[in-house]
Amino acid sequence: MGIHDLIEGKRQWRAHMARVKALPPDYQIVYKEMQRYLFKIGPVDLTDGPLLPGIVDFFEEGAAAGQPVLKVTGRDVAAFCDELIKDSPTYADLFQQSLKK
Repeated sequence: MGIHDLIEGKRQWRAHMARVKALPPDYQIVYKEMQRYLFKIGPVDLTDGPLLPGIVDFFEEGAAAGQPVLKVTGRDVAAFCDELIKDSPTYADLFQQSLKK
């Protein structure tokens, strides 16, 4: 990974976070909690994959429709996150596999 890749990644992350900051306050709070939860759980492709931008897209649609954020995600936000990553390998999965070898 070269310096250009690092700069481009940082630019993309800032653009992503600008989209988050444009969401209504309740959506921002839930997004940040989801992000914290997902970084803790650790899907391998979290920062490079489509998951976080997809959540922002989904939230933008919900906000545009005037729906409360918990109507969009459901009351159990952790279960919503778990459903999103159910087929994604996590760092915990990789660790468990390395122990079996």
